[in-house]
Amino acid sequence: MPGIAVRAGSLALLLALWQAAASHVQSPSLPAPTAVFAFIGHEAVKGPLLSNIAITLARVAVSFSFAMLIGCALGLAFGRLRGLDRAFDTWLVVLLNTPALVITVLCYIWLGLTETAAVLAVALNKIPTVVVLLREGTRALSPELDEMAQAYRLSFLDRLRHVVLPQLQPYVAGAARSGLALVWKIVLVVELLGRPNGVGYAISIYFQLFDVRAVLGYSLAFMAVMLAIEYLILQPFESHARRWRLGAA
Repeated sequence: MPGIAVRAGSLALLLALWQAAASHVQSPSLPAPTAVFAFIGHEAVKGPLLSNIAITLARVAVSFSFAMLIGCALGLAFGRLRGLDRAFDTWLVVLLNTPALVITVLCYIWLGLTETAAVLAVALNKIPTVVVLLREGTRALSPELDEMAQAYRLSFLDRLRHVVLPQLQPYVAGAARSGLALVWKIVLVVELLGRPNGVGYAISIYFQLFDVRAVLGYSLAFMAVMLAIEYLILQPFESHARRWRLGAA
């Protein structure tokens, strides 16, 4: 409860400062929070806000799931097989340092303005960071537990389920939290550049109309959804994933 009160007080202070700045400036370039919230309410009831959020969430979910699945598998392989890691480490560094905009534009050029290109562009931007985190987690696996699994002659699946994955859960949780923050931002860029719907597309339309109230409205509405996912799903998952480490300590 104290933590919730502190967050609520901080948010209230931010809104008060925003309201004071908007009242002082008196400009369409900085609308008051009341005007932005009124726009959100109107768009949610009579406009396409909810449908655009649903479309963007679907893209986030597919891209995020694909990136986590591929990234975790590659990170585990790179951490276990040093030869494979040495062979493809340069590829990983190149992808990590390639701007998201470049990857997005290339995917649209090569695959067309399609959903496949959009999802692939987002996933390619996220996969390298997942690989790096899981590779480091795999290298930090307990050799004693590995030896125990060998002594008991556990099968590959049993070793993965009972020995490897419990130790990797904190790294997976960290990759998921940082990844979601990255993925939804890139999805908005992808939509802005080449999709006919979604939150990013709506923001691009209102940007062309110089409607700051609408831009902020769509941004805040989608941020609220992502914050709900963060606090209700990802943070509890991370706490659960770290419980065994706290117990061991």
